[in-house]
Amino acid sequence: MKPKFIDHILIIVKDVKRTEEFYSKILDEPIHKDDYSVAWRIGDTKVFFGLPFKELESNTFNRNRIGLNHLAFGARTLEELKEWENRLNDAGIKNSTIIKDKYKKREYIWFDDQDGIRQELYLRYEGEE
Repeated sequence: MKPKFIDHILIIVKDVKRTEEFYSKILDEPIHKDDYSVAWRIGDTKVFFGLPFKELESNTFNRNRIGLNHLAFGARTLEELKEWENRLNDAGIKNSTIIKDKYKKREYIWFDDQDGIRQELYLRYEGEE
């Protein structure tokens, strides 16, 4: 038996307010926010950004360590991906512009959030795997 969907993802961040300000530029209003976390719904999945459960020394993100490397938010058309590029640029968010993946199959845009966590907007046409 396999799960039917991903209910939620939790990403640990340094500052919930800064995270809300950053991601609201991209994802509009959150579906949840309090002093410890903020969340948005992407399709059927909720993405939470929350404070660490305990203090750790050198608690900074490194996408080359074991664990999360990045999230890839989906776009269904090249025009939609271009709209995302414009939205990132209008919000002053540094990004890669639209580029091809290393296999030269699909276009995407990458950007880093306020904690240095890499994110992508990735083109996958309807019906593609």
